[in-house]
Amino acid sequence: MSWPWIVLLALAAAVVLGAEWSRVSMLVAADARRQRERSKQKASLKLIRSEEEEFAESVQRDLAELPTIEETDRRS
Repeated sequence: MSWPWIVLLALAAAVVLGAEWSRVSMLVAADARRQRERSKQKASLKLIRSEEEEFAESVQRDLAELPTIEETDRRS
């Protein structure tokens, strides 16, 4: 391999590294470990539903089940 090809290869590697720097820095950064641990903690959390949310959903279900009239029925 001649030296111009080596220089071009090095420049290509620098361009790729520059374009992907945000991803690379997340993987090797000092607080990347903390972020990974935090995401693991968040994944293990359980959502607790409140009574208000359950009530709102039951009202929505009840409203969806109500009979409706068609436009043609209203005119006659």
